[in-house]
Amino acid sequence: MIVWACVAACSVSFAQTKKDFWTEFAKTKFEPKYYEKLGEYLFYPTFPAELKALEGKEITMEGFYVPFSPEGETYIIISKYPMSQCFFCGGAGPESIAEVNFAKPPSKFQVDDLITIKGKLRLNTDNMDHVNFILDQALLVSK
Repeated sequence: MIVWACVAACSVSFAQTKKDFWTEFAKTKFEPKYYEKLGEYLFYPTFPAELKALEGKEITMEGFYVPFSPEGETYIIISKYPMSQCFFCGGAGPESIAEVNFAKPPSKFQVDDLITIKGKLRLNTDNMDHVNFILDQALLVSK
C-alpha cells in the first residue's frame, strides 16, 4: 500500500511538471552562412535530435509578447525575455523567440504581456521569412 501511494504521488508530481522549451530551443547550434538574397550572413540552425523528436507534437510554453508581426496577421512573436532584452532589441539569440500561428485570430496583446500558448511545434531551417521555432494551430492558454 505504501509503495502504491509513493508511485501515485510521483505520477502526479511528474504530470504537473512544466517543460521549459526555451531551454530545449537553446540546445540548437547556429552557423553563419551567406544568404544570397540579402547579400549578408545569417545564422542557420542545426536542431538537436531531442528537439527534432518534438516536431509536430503539441507543446505549451510561456513567453513575452513582442510586437514584430504586421497588423492584421494571425501570428505573433513571443520571446523568452521582455522586449528590452529580446532578440530584436536586446541582443538575445534566435533561440529566444518563437512565431505563433493561431488557429483563430488572437486577442490584442500589450508589449511584454506574459502569455501561455499551446500549439504544434514546427522547426524552420531555411525559410528566412520566418523564425526558427514556430507553433502552429496555436491557442491562447492564459494571458
